[in-house]
Amino acid sequence: MNFNIFSSQVRQRIQRWVICLVAIATITLLTPTTSAAADAAITVYRDPSCSCCGGWIDHLASQGFQASNVPTSDMDNLKQQYGVPDEMTSCHTAIIDGYVIEGHVPVDDIKRLLAEQPDVVGIAVPGMPVGTPGMESGDSRDSFTVFSFDQQGHTDVFNQYSF
Repeated sequence: MNFNIFSSQVRQRIQRWVICLVAIATITLLTPTTSAAADAAITVYRDPSCSCCGGWIDHLASQGFQASNVPTSDMDNLKQQYGVPDEMTSCHTAIIDGYVIEGHVPVDDIKRLLAEQPDVVGIAVPGMPVGTPGMESGDSRDSFTVFSFDQQGHTDVFNQYSF
């Protein structure tokens, strides 16, 4: 196309439009169409009589995780099988991409675990702190810690929430 028939202002506008289109195309191509959560299947093992686990599963689903709900009455053996230290236990145990997620761990911590892929067995929120995902109770919230744990049962702080 012969751009000499256009004025310099029109040529500049055309150049800006072309630059904008290239930038939009580049951003579109470089931006993932799915999040890590949407691709991640998570299996949640829980005691059939526990009601709070459903709230945590809903929390996962609201963030794009594909959660499988597996009620089982043998939670103690399952936790031992997956190497959850006794002091890290909670009401449910989940498995995602080879990692163990114990208790009411917030989704952002799971996403961080999957992104960073540290050399740990998993992460846990011991007990059932009020205000954690699935344990909401109005405006009441307990401060809590998300711990990582390794094969030897050593724990470390992965994240802390203070309220």
